[in-house]
Amino acid sequence: VYAHQEPRSFNGSLKNVTVDELSRQGCTVTVSDLYAMNFEPRATRKDITGALSNPEVFSYGVEMYEAYKKRSLPGDITDEQKKVQEADLVIFQFPLYWFSVPAILKGWMDRVLCQGFAFDIPGFYDSGLLQVCWARCQVTGDLGNFTWHGTLHFCGFKVLAPQINFAPEIASEEERKGMVAAWTQRLQTIWKEEPIPCTVPWYFGQ
Repeated sequence: VYAHQEPRSFNGSLKNVTVDELSRQGCTVTVSDLYAMNFEPRATRKDITGALSNPEVFSYGVEMYEAYKKRSLPGDITDEQKKVQEADLVIFQFPLYWFSVPAILKGWMDRVLCQGFAFDIPGFYDSGLLQVCWARCQVTGDLGNFTWHGTLHFCGFKVLAPQINFAPEIASEEERKGMVAAWTQRLQTIWKEEPIPCTVPWYFGQ
């Protein structure tokens, strides 16, 4: 899942390296280039194609859950859900914007990882519905626990350690080449990696 506007960017280079290396290994690689797809990041009533379960007061989470069960979600969401279901490994490639993911990627998470598909109540964290998937984030920054624990692990993903590249825009050409080489090397053994612990200590006190 790739979230950058410029194909010739450092993020674009890392995405291309990922596709090339995994394809070389014999993997089938599917890329969701969110900007190129003009992916809709806004969570709105338009995501509910059938009748609302409560037309008086709109609750996005509730209506998405009901729509998922009725198979009445729009095609752009179900297409992405199918990609996730078919994946053994999901890689998120994005720059850091204000200590968070870009809005278009946040919108992808809001709309695609809905209740019923990615989690249920009960059915989250170690019991999340996406336990068959491994997830890894390729970031130009450091998001800390919230993305790993609060989103990916919540949905059941087995999360691999993030690949963090600090400030590539001010790094030298040699430093950027080193970042790309390090990522390429890691991809060669990524299937042997173990997931990282994602549940932060304060969770156990809840």
